[in-house]
Amino acid sequence: MGTEEQQKADNFVKQVEELNRLRDRMMKIKHKIAVISGKGGVGKSLVTVNLAAALAMRRHSVGVLDADLHGPTVPKMLGLKGKHLEAGDDGIIAPVGALGIKAVSMDFILPSQDTPVIWRGPLKMGAIRQFLADVAWGDLDFLLIDLPPGTGDEPLSILQLLPEIDGVVIVTIPSEVSGDVVEKSVTFARQMKAPIIGVVENMSNLVCPHCGEVIALFGKGAGKMVSEEMKVPFLGAIPMDPRIATASDNGRPFISEHPDTPAAEAFNKIVAKIEASIASK
Repeated sequence: MGTEEQQKADNFVKQVEELNRLRDRMMKIKHKIAVISGKGGVGKSLVTVNLAAALAMRRHSVGVLDADLHGPTVPKMLGLKGKHLEAGDDGIIAPVGALGIKAVSMDFILPSQDTPVIWRGPLKMGAIRQFLADVAWGDLDFLLIDLPPGTGDEPLSILQLLPEIDGVVIVTIPSEVSGDVVEKSVTFARQMKAPIIGVVENMSNLVCPHCGEVIALFGKGAGKMVSEEMKVPFLGAIPMDPRIATASDNGRPFISEHPDTPAAEAFNKIVAKIEASIASK
């Protein structure tokens, strides 16, 4: 066997071994949920982190895989900015952030905060595969996977690597433009045979702190309307709260900092629906 053929054979063996490790790791995690969006700017990572926090506050063990390789933001929201991955006896050790949530992100292996990830598809799929296979996730109740906007390499990789995934949560905002793109996300999930847990409408409205008027900054009701049209569950609408940005910037999930607010109540209701959806299957 020539050198090139031998290298191909060695690479194949390594990939098989990696996929076997991946399966072993994932068998220890009860539920896997991908959080996706058709377009950027809808607060998908913020929703992911606060759903994870809500689950942790309900006494679930939770991990978050930040698979948005080009724009990782989960570490900052969980108070893990500046942390790094370390090697342990059973694999890569995931840093533990707010509320005991384990997290893994490209942000933990970049040499500096301004280093861009300039990768094509195969490298991105390899990184995601390694995060799943080589991180010592341990026994978890939930692994939430924060994916970049659209239907490109990262979402495709996750749904191919995790055919047993419990489902996807699709995040949108009330505008018609964002609602139109949700249809693509629904179609993508269906084509990949991934269960659709439901749609979350973020930034649904803003209550004026002075007069109490409800202001629809980004339109009204597109998330629920598209859910009905596409015949998928509508999980709920999350109102805007200026303190959400402040809590996220300070590395503390909003729901744990301000539990008695309409936004926190909305997150809790959404998580209850997610739990019910998973339990019914």
